[in-house]
Amino acid sequence: MMMLDMILIFLGLLILILGVLIGVAFLTLLERKVLGYIQIRKGPNKVGFMGILQPFSDAIKLFTKEQTYPKFSNYLTYYFSPVISFILSLMIWMMIPYYFNFISFNLGILFFLCCTSMGVYTIMIAGWSSNSNYSLLGGLQAVAQTIFYEVSLALILMSSIIMIMDFNMISFSYYQNLIWFFFLMIPLSMCWFSSSLAETNRTPFDFAEGESELVSGFNIEYSSGGFALIFLAEYSSILFMSLLFVLLYMGGFSLDFFFYLKLSLISFLFIWVRGTLPRYRYDKLMYLAWKIYLPLSLNFMMFYLGLKIFFF
Repeated sequence: MMMLDMILIFLGLLILILGVLIGVAFLTLLERKVLGYIQIRKGPNKVGFMGILQPFSDAIKLFTKEQTYPKFSNYLTYYFSPVISFILSLMIWMMIPYYFNFISFNLGILFFLCCTSMGVYTIMIAGWSSNSNYSLLGGLQAVAQTIFYEVSLALILMSSIIMIMDFNMISFSYYQNLIWFFFLMIPLSMCWFSSSLAETNRTPFDFAEGESELVSGFNIEYSSGGFALIFLAEYSSILFMSLLFVLLYMGGFSLDFFFYLKLSLISFLFIWVRGTLPRYRYDKLMYLAWKIYLPLSLNFMMFYLGLKIFFF
């Protein structure tokens, strides 16, 4: 019986990963379409009906191209860092609190923090192993930015954890039956959203790949499969951050159409921000992390701690 359970869990996780990959494919299509309409032009509209097969043709193109690598790069680390980055971004999805046949994490939030912290190393190694000054600079900027915003993410998360006193993601849906946490902690949820933009290297915090000054940043030397894996890891983490926002602030996990609609809406906001806002200045980014989000999240954490002690 135990073996059968293990096989079912493995199959479930396999289906989940396939679903995530298809979701990522269509998220890239949605982004290109939405950015097209924001800039008053058509997005991809030739491959398949209204361009619906475009992501798959892009994937085939990228993975069948010749893999080039710099002569002076540290080949093994250069080759494997995008692969590990991609694996880590898929591993985080294991903590989704499905009710059936999946691994149920009692410490899901700690697992999320561990995996995102590990992701920093892959970016750093990808930037360093190329042995190119541009990619090294891009990698350093990405690492600095990710570490700073992980501090604010963890502290913002602490307020939600204090409210439910549990690390299991299922508990969030129990506690948000009557009212979403979004209405109880609007400023914190906005801080979480902008911190997750910075965490996933998205506009207006896309310094890791600032085309104008860094020539695409840490992934400059990657082509074909390596570039595709970095790209997939980034969009997978965008989708996951959207999911986490829905879990924490918009009613928790439920297997209905409304849940996936909320998830799509937050993913759409990521794209909308990219089409609307210009890039921040780097010192302003640091200022935002240390002088605004850090004190704000600490104050709110003390407030919710007091609230919890006073009422319960």
